[in-house]
Amino acid sequence: MNLMNEKINHEHVLAPELKVDEGRIDNALRPKQLEEFVGQPKLRDNLSIFIAAAKKRGEPVEHVLLYGPPGLGKTTLAHIIAHEVGANIRTTSGPALERVGDIAAILTNLEPNDVLFVDEIHRMNKVIEEVLYPAMEEFALDIVIGKGPSARTVRLDLPPFTLIGATTRLSLISAPLRDRFGATHKLEFYEPEELVMIVRRSAGLLDVKITDEAAMLVATRSRGTPRIANRLLRRVRDFAEVRADGRVDAALAQEALRRLEIDDCGLDSADRSILTAIIDKFDGGPVGLQTLSAAVSEETETIETVHEPFLIQLGFIQKTPRGRQATARAYTHLGLPQPADHQSPQLQLTN
Repeated sequence: MNLMNEKINHEHVLAPELKVDEGRIDNALRPKQLEEFVGQPKLRDNLSIFIAAAKKRGEPVEHVLLYGPPGLGKTTLAHIIAHEVGANIRTTSGPALERVGDIAAILTNLEPNDVLFVDEIHRMNKVIEEVLYPAMEEFALDIVIGKGPSARTVRLDLPPFTLIGATTRLSLISAPLRDRFGATHKLEFYEPEELVMIVRRSAGLLDVKITDEAAMLVATRSRGTPRIANRLLRRVRDFAEVRADGRVDAALAQEALRRLEIDDCGLDSADRSILTAIIDKFDGGPVGLQTLSAAVSEETETIETVHEPFLIQLGFIQKTPRGRQATARAYTHLGLPQPADHQSPQLQLTN
């Protein structure tokens, strides 16, 4: 099969969420120490101080809440914190904790100074939250035995531990739970120069020879997200192994990204179809999310989580009270003439 002449099904190659089959290789590329972690300089510096202070006192690191878009390194930082303090890490997710017994079993099996990492903590059951309150504050677990008038509460002591929560939706975490974290940090999108460093590091681990120009091409199309940068690197590597000697230079990277239908701004064919639909079918908007979803045959959740954030970040669409509207930049990027009566609406963010 001629790979370069086949239609590439990108299957949302630019989606920031971790795909089912990426877990193993994602773990292999994950840095193990804080000094290896690229980007997020303020967060990295603060964590280094908190970790050093906790080790000096012989105490666990304060509970940490990490928030920001997917793919920026929240899980990686949780593993790094555990590694830096020489502790084991137990990982779970908010949706996986369905009953009180689930969290109780995890907490009672922790060793002193262990790290408990809860991904998607905003999706955790409220009953589980209430169990966590005394666990986080007093390292104690309150269990209710019996029912009705004869019910009684038994308190079990827990070893000191660090809870690290990760979320993409900080606003969905209740205030009582949020206030119990000693440190809350936001992860920002990465600069192209930082992503180049990540691409070159990952290329070394994958034994891929890549030029500086090719690394920059991959980085600038990665939407400021390391996970996407690593995914594009692996896709470009496939082209290099099939069509070249395995070495990734600028020409090969450019051709591979073209075949993946990713343009110079990091937009894929689905992004462009959304912009085109708003402009061609709805005269530039505004158009509601449900209507837009039907027009491009894409799920509303996919539009909201995968495509829309980046299009807004680039200034290609705006969310107004009446719906999504294309901006002058979108017309320019697609090479379309802007209507004479087209006026960019004021920035009014809505849900």
